[in-house]
Amino acid sequence: MQPLYTVGDYLLDRLAGCGIYHLFGVPGDYNLQFLDSVIQHPAVRWVGCANELNAAYAADGYGRCQGAGAVLTTFGVGELSAINGIAGSFAEYVPVLHIVGAPCRAVQQRGELLHHTLGDGDFYHFWRMSEPVTAARAILTPQNACEEIDRVIRTMLTESRPGYLMLAADVAKLPATPPDSALASVTPQRPNARLDAFRRSVEEMLSRSPRIALLADFLAHRFGVQALLQEWMKDCPLPHATLLMGKGLFDETQDGFVGTYSGGASEKPVRKAIEEADTIICVGARFSDTLTAGFTQQLPDERTIDIQPFAARVGQQWFSGVAMYEAVSVLISVCRSKPRNALTKPEAPATPAHQQQSILDQASFWHTVQAFIRPGDIILADQGTAAFGAAALRLPAQVDFLVQPLWGSIGFCLPAAFGAQTAFPARRTILITGDGAAQLTIQELGSMLRDGLRPIILLLNNDGYTVERAIHGAQQRYNDIARWNWTHLPHALSHNCQAECWRVNETVQLAQALEAAERHNRLALIEVMLPKADLPALLRDVTQALGSRNSHQ
Repeated sequence: MQPLYTVGDYLLDRLAGCGIYHLFGVPGDYNLQFLDSVIQHPAVRWVGCANELNAAYAADGYGRCQGAGAVLTTFGVGELSAINGIAGSFAEYVPVLHIVGAPCRAVQQRGELLHHTLGDGDFYHFWRMSEPVTAARAILTPQNACEEIDRVIRTMLTESRPGYLMLAADVAKLPATPPDSALASVTPQRPNARLDAFRRSVEEMLSRSPRIALLADFLAHRFGVQALLQEWMKDCPLPHATLLMGKGLFDETQDGFVGTYSGGASEKPVRKAIEEADTIICVGARFSDTLTAGFTQQLPDERTIDIQPFAARVGQQWFSGVAMYEAVSVLISVCRSKPRNALTKPEAPATPAHQQQSILDQASFWHTVQAFIRPGDIILADQGTAAFGAAALRLPAQVDFLVQPLWGSIGFCLPAAFGAQTAFPARRTILITGDGAAQLTIQELGSMLRDGLRPIILLLNNDGYTVERAIHGAQQRYNDIARWNWTHLPHALSHNCQAECWRVNETVQLAQALEAAERHNRLALIEVMLPKADLPALLRDVTQALGSRNSHQ
């Protein structure tokens, strides 16, 4: 007798069909029967996490590398724990499907006083709470389950933002028909006249622009134009830069790449190359306060072409309904038709001088990390000194660089590294996180050890919340944290621990520990002792801007 094919099986087949082969989460009584289907599924693997917030972060990290992710929680308590992570995915355009195991439909209809509810018989409180942080959501029923699964996933992928499915325990077991075709995206037909008008405006602006620069950001990656931009800059190396969230879009060692653009906090050659161009082409850029040192970018509308996921602007004129891929293709076509001598090739950026320090500080730490990076690495830098110090790195080709400076939830990167390396276990994963951030989500270190993952973790110990000290309250005890014995934690979180740990104070010790970590191919935790008040240069500018803005109405 053939086993019954269920709604749960259909959902899992759809996940696998869009490249989601791991489902992160925490078991709870309302999702256990669906979890039986997960365990039996030939393509989707269950990945248990220490808590739901970490699971959402892990699914986000997985999605940034794999293209999409998924997390499973139980109703109420589980989904509310995960909602912070889902909100970060929404803010930063990561397609993560949040599946919530819910009580059976009959129980809901009777309004019974169940655990994990608010005790008022209303089972839709949390579904309503999910609305602001999801692109599509559905309550699955026997009548709509398969259709709604398809709709939510399709919208999630098209808009590159989270989706939400409430899956009652009894609905997950209902019979369903397997999908007979792949889940096709819906591409709306756009009038040729609109795209032609956009092309004419681009041609007119670029015809009077001897100097053209490109500023790309994370949405170029999320909406699939990274390869187009890379090929364009390889063939025609314009001056180009990224914002912090867009690092990794380019081989940053190639001709034309000038650095990370941070508004007024940018290095002078970067600011000159971008802001003094006759036309600045912005692709997928979002200018937040932390990325621009308090909105200090100087990019006037009349000198910019702005390409967003579903609209484009040339000067002051917007062209709605023009998709990013179409707009970038037009830009490349127009630029390639221009005479080569009109496209000024920038000078190669100078390599800053560095004086080797025996005692580690921010400058010597990042200099040592720079020498360690290889093509193809996955690098994660948590919000704070880690992310803003990493802004100055020159990334080689095919590096995935994961940061969360818009949502800025500290602790994100440790479980995100778990998700990223779960997606690509053969790639070298380097996690750089602060001691304060790590205390929020350190439990997932145990999951990494359980699954035999081998990240290299650089834990920056500067004795507390250094970013907050720089913004306000440098000596206040609210910026202190408990002092942990970090190098003992891997052994506390895993039986038969396969990890190596070091505590380093000197530059040579850090270099030796990194070399050993690379050679031994185990999970490595390197506690890097840094001065308490030492800041990367970019972060100093950013914290001054934030402190000033927070002090005024």
